[in-house]
Amino acid sequence: MKLLTEIYRDAGLNKEGKAITRNAVRGIIIEQQKLLMIFSEKNGDYKFPGGGVDRGESFERALIREVREESGAEIEKIETGFGKVVEHSIPIEKEYAVFTMTSHYYICRIGKQFVEQQLDEYEENLGFTPCWISIDEALRVNRALLRKNSREILRWTPREIFVLEQIKTELIGKSSSRK
Repeated sequence: MKLLTEIYRDAGLNKEGKAITRNAVRGIIIEQQKLLMIFSEKNGDYKFPGGGVDRGESFERALIREVREESGAEIEKIETGFGKVVEHSIPIEKEYAVFTMTSHYYICRIGKQFVEQQLDEYEENLGFTPCWISIDEALRVNRALLRKNSREILRWTPREIFVLEQIKTELIGKSSSRK
């Protein structure tokens, strides 16, 4: 999968030090020029449905599980990989120098019916709600939140803005120019 970008969240990272890593998967689901995204009622931001890959779990199985849990959508088909974003930050665990998370984005097709969300406690606390939104509106809202410097609660926002911009250029822009 192609590398879209690398993000360094914290200054002074020792990238050569002992690292802890995590892989995540995120679904890009587009219907009629709108994206299925997860809105946080608490933070007011939009993120792609998805999350961490459990030990021993394939990326495909994790994507199906995470999209269903966060949004209630059932993936019918994983079309293709779109790209990955690698983020580096200071870890919570003191014995490590750097935390590296790689988010793998996949273009997916979903069924028409949604099931009940199965949110983790922190997701419930953030008020995760699935919604269909235009890419321009998701970008507008997330950029406005980032300008407020809400870095502590919206650490994923720069990543999601970057991916939204890539989708707008590479997917939405191409499909609308064919019409």
